[in-house]
Amino acid sequence: MSEHKKTSTNKLSDNIQRIQQKKGLPPVHMWHPEVVMDIDITITRDGSWYYENSKIERHKIVKLFSTVLRLDEDGYCLVTPVEKCRIKVDDAPFIATELNVEGEANQQKLTFTTNCDELVIADKDHQITVNINDATNEPAPYIHIRSNLNALISRNVYYQLVELAVEEVIEGKAWIGVWSNGVFFKIGTLD
Repeated sequence: MSEHKKTSTNKLSDNIQRIQQKKGLPPVHMWHPEVVMDIDITITRDGSWYYENSKIERHKIVKLFSTVLRLDEDGYCLVTPVEKCRIKVDDAPFIATELNVEGEANQQKLTFTTNCDELVIADKDHQITVNINDATNEPAPYIHIRSNLNALISRNVYYQLVELAVEEVIEGKAWIGVWSNGVFFKIGTLD
């Protein structure tokens, strides 16, 4: 690693740690630093984080970095008040790895846990969406986490959703989907 890259990464990490000492998520939407650079961090489709092609094994570091992640017009970036570092994300920056279900039918509440230990309840502000790959016809399900960041719903969690699915007719069309916090989320059609 070059001395410049090492210094940039250490500075970024130090800035994030200072920010983390405050409660809650940092207000990254309010930060517009003048220093903008690319950094060799990639989040793969399975939610793994890599720095210069080496997997970041320390979960604590991944969690730390995830708190200052945002999606701008020029792509995903890690942001502090003094610098913005663009990174690469293969699909979604988070993976929904667990699902907790409370209640039943249209009274149920679905709580997702991400690979970065964030909890989010599916509701009108945290929508579940399913994109269908035109070539393979495979579903790619997502849950909105915060700002404009989504989590790809892992296969086993998606299968749990399918088991919870009920049929609803919306505007004359039969859909299968799940309820959470009084909102019906479509996950497929009944053809």
